[in-house]
Amino acid sequence: MNAGWKVFWLAVAVFGAALGAERLLVPDIVPIAFAEEPQPEWAVQLAFLLRTVELMTAIVAIIALVLLLGAWASGRLRRGAL
Repeated sequence: MNAGWKVFWLAVAVFGAALGAERLLVPDIVPIAFAEEPQPEWAVQLAFLLRTVELMTAIVAIIALVLLLGAWASGRLRRGAL
C-alpha cells in the first residue's frame, strides 16, 4: 500500500511540475503545428513534450488511485466492514 501511495504522489508531483513549466515557458503556444498564426518550432515541440508528460503522469496517478482504492475496499470486504 505504501508503495502505491508513493507512485501516486510522485505522478502528481511530476504532473504539477510539467503543468507549471508549460504555463511558465510556453503559455500561448498550441501543442500542434497548425495554428492561426506562425509559432516558433522549438516552442511547439516543447509544448508537445510537456503536454505528453502531463497526460502520461495524469493517467498513472489515476490508475494508481483506482488500484489503491480497490485494495482498500477489498481489505474492508474481507473484514466484513462494508
